[in-house]
Amino acid sequence: VQLVESGGGSVQAGGSLKLSCVSSGYAYQSYCMGWFRQAPGKEREGVASIDADGSTSYRQSVRGRFTISKDNAKATLYLQMNNLKPEDTGTYYCATDDVVVGTLNVGWYKYWGRGTQVTVS
Repeated sequence: VQLVESGGGSVQAGGSLKLSCVSSGYAYQSYCMGWFRQAPGKEREGVASIDADGSTSYRQSVRGRFTISKDNAKATLYLQMNNLKPEDTGTYYCATDDVVVGTLNVGWYKYWGRGTQVTVS
């Protein structure tokens, strides 16, 4: 399983970014996926997850601003981030595992990408 994130960058508060995570090496459409982030000196935390059937969950602090979605034909997971805040700064990771239902629990996921940096000033 390979997961490759992209789309990070530096933006001002109130701006937007769209992250992508391209998957390969497994039946992408059959399993859950999630977005996580880690700020310097802090633990990794769940941001959003999507089940195999498309059901989604969000961290309370991003609800209404972030949208997780996936394109099964492209084996790509997305995270649209709007109205970004400085507290959204961190390295963003996508993750997956061999289960249908996802969670925001870091320990739930077996496979991880290397991350993409998001800086909001």
